[in-house]
Amino acid sequence: MPKMKSHSGAKKTFKVTGSGKIMHERAGKRHLLERKSSRVTRRLDQESAAKAPVAFAAKRMLGLK
Repeated sequence: MPKMKSHSGAKKTFKVTGSGKIMHERAGKRHLLERKSSRVTRRLDQESAAKAPVAFAAKRMLGLK
């Protein structure tokens, strides 16, 4: 069998923490930022842990499970 290749889009989207959690950037920080408040854009700066179904799919794409 050839080696498994990890999904190149998933590599750029998700990050795995030391404890194994899947982190991703929050949506809504790409465009139309003038009308969003500074409080909102600061909140969107932070990475968040992926929900269980998304984390499951991300681990499959990254070749972790």
